[in-house]
This record gives sequence, C-alpha cells and structure tokens, in this order.
Amino acid sequence: MCREANPCSGRRLSLSLRTEEAYVGWVRRFIRAHDRRHPRTLGARVVEAFLTLLATRDRVSASTQNQALSALLFLYREVLAVDLPWLDNVVRAKRPQRLPTVLSQDEARRLLAAMDGRSWLIASLLLRYRHAPDGRGQRAYAMR
Repeated sequence: MCREANPCSGRRLSLSLRTEEAYVGWVRRFIRAHDRRHPRTLGARVVEAFLTLLATRDRVSASTQNQALSALLFLYREVLAVDLPWLDNVVRAKRPQRLPTVLSQDEARRLLAAMDGRSWLIASLLLRYRHAPDGRGQRAYAMR
C-alpha cells in the first residue's frame, strides 16, 4: 500500500503496524481478485461484490469482513483520495448468536425436564446453584 517514506503511511495516520499489515493483505487480495487492475479503476460496486463474496462464498466471520471493509475504505479514502458512496448492498456476514450463560431456576428446571438419560446427567452436573451477588436471595443457575 504505502511505504514509510510516503505521507499516506498507516503509522503516520496512527494505525498500528499490525493493522497496517492486515490492511495491506486485504488490499493485495482485493487487487488479485480483480486481475491486478488498479483499484482506482474499480468502483463501489466492485468493492460491494468483493465483500459480499467474502461473506457468501468464503464464509468469513463478521469481524473478518469488517476488517476487509475497513482496509478497502482506508485504501480509497486515505491512499487514493477517492470517496466511495456508502456500501448499502453488501451482504453482511452473520454474527454468531450469543446464548445466555445464566438461567433462572425456572429455565433450569424446564431445561432439565426436557432431557433424560445421559444428557440429563451431564446437564445437571454442569448446572450449579448460585445466589445472586446482591444478597436479595434471588437464585439462578450458571453454566460452569
């Protein structure tokens, strides 16, 4: 992307060395994906298509897709001085669904009631009884 002597260097713009290296990697991947054409000749639709392919074909995580997006925005805005319109048509990678780690007593009872055999035994051993730290005597089960 930029050499240290170049005023557009990422570190001169307060990017860490690791961030700059990651951005260079994404820019190289982007250029290679488009037959080594100069990014100035490629527009927002090509950037959108590249980011969408990352999510759909390559199945990258949401954070990886966001890093690629940041790298390409940095390239266009800071290095090439080209302002891309906001990329609304990008298919975003799905963020993993976060499951709660603390269950109420009722939730724990219902969960265990739906199980039997070995799965019930394992779940009942993993669940442990715990009082709430505020001292109000509320009870919850937490996964270890």
